[in-house]
Amino acid sequence: MAYLKPPGFTRRVVNPVAGKLKIGGVEQLTVTGRRTGVPERVPIIPVQVGSRRYLVAPYGVSDWVRNLRAAGGGELLGHQPPVRFQAREVPVNQRAEIIDAYRKVAGRAVERCFRSLPDPGDHPVFEIQQPTEPITGESG
Repeated sequence: MAYLKPPGFTRRVVNPVAGKLKIGGVEQLTVTGRRTGVPERVPIIPVQVGSRRYLVAPYGVSDWVRNLRAAGGGELLGHQPPVRFQAREVPVNQRAEIIDAYRKVAGRAVERCFRSLPDPGDHPVFEIQQPTEPITGESG
């Protein structure tokens, strides 16, 4: 399981700003921590391929990936109200087209990740499935 730790500047400055401002297609992923049970938030760029939306892990098997695998779903908050969803991990042999689309959307910010970890097996991809109605007020 490969993992490429994001640079400090990305973790401490870029991600918090992008997550709050939701710039460049960034949405906020909320997923329950597999050990703590506490909701964890991370900025992420969903990508659309055909009629389906996906989450791609550019840095490899990160905490949000492990948490999403354990929880089976999460919430996405973009420019609309948050939406709960279930996630299905995409098999490695079906990831290439999704990763290519993601790289076009995410741009230079993720190129280092894919140069350092060139194998599609190093980048978990999740299909966003069964979005439910927007969340209003209560979580749970």
